[in-house]
Amino acid sequence: MSETALAARAAAERPVAAPTTPRAIPWRAVGNGVLVAAALIALWQLGVMVFQPPRFIFPAPADVFRALIERPELWRVHAPVTLVETLVGFVCGVAAGVVLALSLSFLPAARRVVLPVMVVSQAFPVFVIAPLLVLWFGFGIGSKIVMTTIAIFFPVASAFHDGLTRTDPQLIDLGRLHGARRWQEILFLRVPAALPSLISGIRLAAVYAPIGALVGEWVGASSGLGYAMLHANGRAQTDVVFATLFLIAVMAVALRAAVDVITARLAPWAPTSVR
Repeated sequence: MSETALAARAAAERPVAAPTTPRAIPWRAVGNGVLVAAALIALWQLGVMVFQPPRFIFPAPADVFRALIERPELWRVHAPVTLVETLVGFVCGVAAGVVLALSLSFLPAARRVVLPVMVVSQAFPVFVIAPLLVLWFGFGIGSKIVMTTIAIFFPVASAFHDGLTRTDPQLIDLGRLHGARRWQEILFLRVPAALPSLISGIRLAAVYAPIGALVGEWVGASSGLGYAMLHANGRAQTDVVFATLFLIAVMAVALRAAVDVITARLAPWAPTSVR
């Protein structure tokens, strides 16, 4: 059976959801998020006014905003470094996870060896291997990219591999009935059916990616938000620490939103995280 005919038959067998309008930016969800953030900031400010803790212990929101204004190097110098590390590590981690999951599908015998190694590798805290990565790859951006890649490739590989192994058996039988080879079965049947699982892993990786870069900067760096956070913490500049945390949160939310928009185009039938 030709590849085109097999792909067409697989598309025909795929369950079709009820017609819906094209996914757009979920402005209602964005508005709800802004309201929740405003409410949390208001509670934060109220708590500071009531309990009046020292600024070096728990600063007020106004102090954090002032730190962002008075320390422009946070978002001019350090934030771009962390952003580059996060994006490059995110792309590398997703690519590594996809390649590993596909490799396990093409080589089923390798699962008995690779899957236990993957599980054991996740038992080690990231702080354990971070000093080794700095030793091997230096204090530059390379060790942070590797750290981010390691932090996110497992969720992607695990989710995608799970989707590849849970394809509808009737769809697989249909492909084999028409003479589909192993590689045709994987590429034209299993991969399209596993895209929703892959997207779930990518969405999870988008949240973990900034954390991986931050941990790498904590262990050893000459720039980045993690580097700025450590220096501010050593000088009891808690408002600057909160400012760096704010920038990390914005980065994670923006990356997750970008992933949602991109993956909605990749697999429109995949369940969305916001309704």
